[in-house]
Amino acid sequence: MIIAAAREIRDHEVVFVGMRLPITAFGVAKLTHAPNAVGLFECGIVRNQPAKEMLYTMADPPNQKEAAWCSGLVQVMGLLQGGRVDAGFIGGAEIDRFGNINSSYIGSHSQPKVKLPGSGGAADIAALSGRLIAIMNHEPRRLVEKVQYVTSTGFLEGGTDREKKGLKGGPSAVITDLGVLKPHGAQHELHLSSFHPGNDPDEVISQTGWDLQLKPDIKETPHPTSDELEALSQIDPDGFWS
Repeated sequence: MIIAAAREIRDHEVVFVGMRLPITAFGVAKLTHAPNAVGLFECGIVRNQPAKEMLYTMADPPNQKEAAWCSGLVQVMGLLQGGRVDAGFIGGAEIDRFGNINSSYIGSHSQPKVKLPGSGGAADIAALSGRLIAIMNHEPRRLVEKVQYVTSTGFLEGGTDREKKGLKGGPSAVITDLGVLKPHGAQHELHLSSFHPGNDPDEVISQTGWDLQLKPDIKETPHPTSDELEALSQIDPDGFWS
């Protein structure tokens, strides 16, 4: 998942990194194919080099040390609002076939069965980034036909609905522990783009809460290269995230 996420980061991009696995993915990308990418962290940190020590959260002292800019939430969110962010990473409890994400609650609004952490900056990242990359475990209860609440906008009802609401961008990849899903066709419905080694398309389909279709160019996710594994060992030397 980390390597697949790193591959979604392009050189020279400004990336809203997010928590957990994307922190590690950003470091791997910087040490391999995207040395000129810039990372934004919601706590107000901007980096053009990976931290030299292990990061457990975005606000850890090693992430502040030698940062390009240590500011505040308003400043980095202002860059997002100003259209300066090429890609943003978020997670969530549920995602549906059009890439809408729920991180608010399960059940009714008045009497939720489960109260989730909420948006944080996720709604802003989903609405205002050039493209959105989501990371989550692949389970039928998480990948659902329709989310119970839209915390973070994907393609809404599909087709041009997102554009009609005045939003650009949209989900470009959903990375799970089984494969990578990407939007395909005029409706922008998520299709299986690649399946990770050790899995097969039928298994991925069986773990999806809608009738998951295959992209015409579906393939096995390429194995991590030796360079990617070496970069991962530098970024996550104790294997905490990997």
